[in-house]
Amino acid sequence: MNNKIVYLTGFMASGKSTIGPILANTLGWNFLDLDKLVEEAAGKSVRTIFEENGEDYFRELETRTLRNTCELENYIIALGGGTIANQINLEIIKSSGFLIYLESSPEETYRRLRFKRDRPALLFDGVEEPTKEEFIDKINSLLRKRIAYYNQADLKVNTDNCRVGKTIDKLSNIIKKEFYGENNKR
Repeated sequence: MNNKIVYLTGFMASGKSTIGPILANTLGWNFLDLDKLVEEAAGKSVRTIFEENGEDYFRELETRTLRNTCELENYIIALGGGTIANQINLEIIKSSGFLIYLESSPEETYRRLRFKRDRPALLFDGVEEPTKEEFIDKINSLLRKRIAYYNQADLKVNTDNCRVGKTIDKLSNIIKKEFYGENNKR
């Protein structure tokens, strides 16, 4: 690993966009959200990209945008939930930084997402209000497709029932050890 980049991966609502900026601030680093960068490049929201251009187009933009970030230094980068479910993206990430998988259970993911309808991967064809079981089945289906990629992370941290501050403390200590050595607190 050449650069001081930490990539945060995990399923939707695992904490990437919440933990990322706070962790970056704690370390004195910068923060980027890959989905936001893709939106800026496309001039439209992720959901609109999916609706108007399809997932394949979105994934191409995502890979192109990811390539542009891999030379940065001192960055925490929150990835989209499906970013690493692509071998090319996974190789870019693993060769340029440290990958942390923020894990959350399907039940906790449901609890965090049950009222949100802005996630393209969680659109239910023609169903206005899915049941809890339908929602969790959809989460499990997507998770099964991605878990092999998530499990290739350098570190896995479960975010269920864990306060954000406690997760930040844990991650900042690990990152300081990884990039600055055991005794260097920066």
